[in-house]
Amino acid sequence: MKRGGGIKRVLVTGGAGFIGSHLCERLLARGDEVLCVDNFFTSRRQNIAHLLGHPMFELMRHDITWPLYVEVDRIYNLACPASPVHYQFDPVQTTKTSVHGAINMLGLAKRLKVRILQSSTSEVYGDPAEHPQTESYWGNVNPIGPRACYDEGKRCAETLFFDYYRQHNLQIRVVRIFNTYGPRMHPNDGRVVSNFIVQALKGEPITLFGTGSQSRSFCYVDDLVTGMIAMMDQDELVGPVNLGNPGEFTILELATMVKELTGSTSEIVFQPLPQDDPVRRRPDITLAKAKLHWEPTIPLRDGLTRTVAFFRELLAAG
Repeated sequence: MKRGGGIKRVLVTGGAGFIGSHLCERLLARGDEVLCVDNFFTSRRQNIAHLLGHPMFELMRHDITWPLYVEVDRIYNLACPASPVHYQFDPVQTTKTSVHGAINMLGLAKRLKVRILQSSTSEVYGDPAEHPQTESYWGNVNPIGPRACYDEGKRCAETLFFDYYRQHNLQIRVVRIFNTYGPRMHPNDGRVVSNFIVQALKGEPITLFGTGSQSRSFCYVDDLVTGMIAMMDQDELVGPVNLGNPGEFTILELATMVKELTGSTSEIVFQPLPQDDPVRRRPDITLAKAKLHWEPTIPLRDGLTRTVAFFRELLAAG
């Protein structure tokens, strides 16, 4: 069901979110028609305000835990609170968004016979006993802990996607997203990059959990969106596929770099590590490199410089 001239009408759930807004922007830039669906629980209207006048962009306020009846050619399912502060605020709703939302979007894709991509997460690996994490690793997740609403919700969504693939021959694509950062992150999302930058710019203490020796891999949002579109556009690979930056940094190294880039005099303080917080996290992207010809190109320092500029402007605007 392509529009005239081969233009695709693409549904992006969670399209007003941090990653979703960048995806909408990129799809519009390449000539797709975009239907952005969001309930604005954690998203912000200013993320897509600059797109509202675009003739190929449409915004719909809707919660995907309820069925959606639209006509589209492709679906990117990104809707779900993705930071601990947000997904633990209403854990039942978080699980419902992952599970009921997946069922509703898969049902839509089945009815329309269109390809659908699920934005899964590195959290499906839990606190990994394997390092780096490959797609074949089944994970080490606490199913009853405070993070389980997100971790297990996303794991169940993957289950549903693959059962629709096996049972209904649905065209699915599944990507597992590792720590992503960049402009339009929510300033109060509790994620480590936004936390550190906001604290540094405000001159507040930069709070590290644990000793700061735990590690993460940080992927700039532009690189991630390139990988997601590459995954959706190819016809061979179903997934899951890790999308992330294999460069590994300790949290203390990140805090030090943020201090340097912001010129902040904030002191670094240490607090207890939250329950079930992973100690190490780094993607093995061998599969993405081989099948999608994708790997990140933006170094952490460059990406942080752009992100600091965004937050500096955001805080100055009040």
